[in-house]
Amino acid sequence: MTPWRAGTAAKRRAVLLAACVLPLTACNPHQYDEVPAVHDARPTELPGTWLGYDHTTVTLTPDGKATIGLLDGQEWDFDEGWRVSGTGTWKLTTHRTGWNDGQHVQLTLTTRTGSTTRPEATSPVSPAPSTYTWTFELRRAEKAEEAKGAEGKELELYFFFGDPDSRSTYVLERQRTDA
Repeated sequence: MTPWRAGTAAKRRAVLLAACVLPLTACNPHQYDEVPAVHDARPTELPGTWLGYDHTTVTLTPDGKATIGLLDGQEWDFDEGWRVSGTGTWKLTTHRTGWNDGQHVQLTLTTRTGSTTRPEATSPVSPAPSTYTWTFELRRAEKAEEAKGAEGKELELYFFFGDPDSRSTYVLERQRTDA
C-alpha cells in the first residue's frame, strides 16, 4: 500500500484545506480594496517642493524638471534600503501606470547625484540605481482653509512600499510657506 492510499480521504481533505485556506490567510484582506483616484488634477497644482519621510524632498518645476532628495524606492524596491538624490523629470499622466485608473505623476531620476541607506535598514542593501522611475498615486486631503486647492482639497502624492499586498503608503505633502 502506498503512503497516499493509507487514510486517503483524510489526507485529501487536509491537502484540500491547505490549498484553499493558506492562500486566504497569506494575503492582506484589503489587498483588492479600491485605491482612491483623482481625475481633476491640473499640472499647475504640482510644481513646488514636496516633503516626505526622514528628510525626503522632491521639487517639481513648471517646465517638467525635478530635484530629488533622499527618496526611497517604491513597492519591493523599498526593502532594498537605498535612498537616492539627483535630478530628473516629471509629468502628470492619465495613462494607467499605477494602482488606480486616475491620474498619476511619473517621476524619473535621470542623474543620480548621491545615495545613502535608510538608518533602519537591517538586511544587506542593494546598490542604488543610477536611474529610476516612480509612479505616484494622487489623492486629495482636507487641509486648513487657506491651503485648500481645487474642490476644497489639497493634493498629496503617494506610492505603496514594501509588499504591494500590504498597502503601506509613502506620502509626500506640499511644503508650507509661512507668510
